[in-house]
Amino acid sequence: MNRKLHIKKGDNVIVLSGKDKGKKGKVLAVIPKKESVIVEGIAMATKHKRPRRQGEEGGIIRQELPIRASKVMNICGKCGRPTRIGRKVLESGEIVRVCKHCAENI
Repeated sequence: MNRKLHIKKGDNVIVLSGKDKGKKGKVLAVIPKKESVIVEGIAMATKHKRPRRQGEEGGIIRQELPIRASKVMNICGKCGRPTRIGRKVLESGEIVRVCKHCAENI
């Protein structure tokens, strides 16, 4: 179940389904074991935190929850469209991710 995902940390993505459908954000973390990602500003939940140590503040905190990686799609930096990821081998032997629409490196 520990698969390689098409999304990487720092990618800009759009949400395809769910309550946040159509929203865009930056990937903060990738969890390959659960095949999920944490996207900035998406799937927000409120958490009640109590102070544990002296001087620490408690209160209500809003934080992002993980969502399935299959529910998000990369956005190309050049053409700005949601796109699937292709891979291309350069002459140096390096493998790069490319946009399926404009063939630009991601």
